[in-house]
Amino acid sequence: MALSSDTIEWLLKPDNPSVRYWTLNDLLGKDAGDPEVLAAQKEIMQSKTVSTILGAQNPEGYWVHMEDMYLPKYKATTHQLLMLAEMGATRTPMIEKAIEHVYLFQRNSGHFLTELPKSEKGRDSVVKDGCCFDGNVLYYLNHFGYLEDPRTEKLLNFIYDYYDEDNTGWKCRAYPINPNAVFPVNCYMGATKILKAFSMIPKNKRSPRMKEIIDREIEKILDNRVYKYLRNFEGDSKDKAGWKRFGYPLFYQADLLEVMVTLSRLGVHDDRMLDAIKIIEQTQQSVAQRRGNPCA
Repeated sequence: MALSSDTIEWLLKPDNPSVRYWTLNDLLGKDAGDPEVLAAQKEIMQSKTVSTILGAQNPEGYWVHMEDMYLPKYKATTHQLLMLAEMGATRTPMIEKAIEHVYLFQRNSGHFLTELPKSEKGRDSVVKDGCCFDGNVLYYLNHFGYLEDPRTEKLLNFIYDYYDEDNTGWKCRAYPINPNAVFPVNCYMGATKILKAFSMIPKNKRSPRMKEIIDREIEKILDNRVYKYLRNFEGDSKDKAGWKRFGYPLFYQADLLEVMVTLSRLGVHDDRMLDAIKIIEQTQQSVAQRRGNPCA
């Protein structure tokens, strides 16, 4: 899928500094210290969206409820930090305060639960069924510079520990509703969130274990042609229709566009991606035509 110079020029327009920031990083390969990258980050922090999110933060560092980092959905602390990271926000003292608040939800095993532990016994939880949650937390911890924090390393070790060697992926109590209707044994969407977080970690900081899991998860996604992991009555693969409708923010949901961005960041080029690429191209053209965009 080729991008024209007109498309790059459109992505670099000043009206959306987050789009410009990720274009400079992902498509043009600019270094973190590049003046254009730094200027985009400055504008991100001054943007209305980021200013609104940070303006709603409690002085103690959390959003909405101190005791719950997940509810209400999309407004609580973990959702706000994920959006800030995905928009390319920079680390600030108040974001540091929010991260420290999030670490209060970490259990002794390394994983996170949505509510503060009510006792020391509550810190001993070893629940292993929230890979989408773990992946999203890892994503923003890495983005804001906490990858080498010992607490993040505990999270990574927990993720490694409950990886299913036999079936790939990580289990989830919400997946699958009907085991006969899917091919992957473990949560397909949740696994893409961990892979997305891994893709943002610099190559030289990926452990051998992380690299091994990345390779296995990539192969699973390619085997399912990205979005064709459902099983029909005849036992053949079937499209996940919702994955062909793109949107943002996704939080614990996923779509083929997000997964393709992850694969691209990991340097994957494979013919099994072609159907997904075709859908992206078709969607790009239809949106451009509706908006009268000359970059179609």
